[in-house]
Amino acid sequence: MPWLVCEDRVIASLEIARVGKDRRRGLRGRDDITGALLIERCRSVHTIGMRFDIDIAYLDGGRRVLDIVTMPPGRIGRPRPRARSVVEARAGAFERWGVAIGEVLDVRLGA
Repeated sequence: MPWLVCEDRVIASLEIARVGKDRRRGLRGRDDITGALLIERCRSVHTIGMRFDIDIAYLDGGRRVLDIVTMPPGRIGRPRPRARSVVEARAGAFERWGVAIGEVLDVRLGA
């Protein structure tokens, strides 16, 4: 199982959306997420069809956090041209995990 890591701290379990179908679906239709979802090759997100508020961290090519926003269901976010991927989690998660703009998020594969 992959883990989301921030500054050498494991902060959450991680799902990775690599293929088009999974990237387009994101968290739509789910009732909750306990960890986080990494969507690769992504510069903008929407929450149409979502059932809960989410935090979005926009990451550059080195996975440095460029911006963090919270979006309620039914919204369309504005693109972040420098973003190369996003991490989505339940609203409030990044604050609880201590994730801030400028930090680097990494993926650690579990055994």
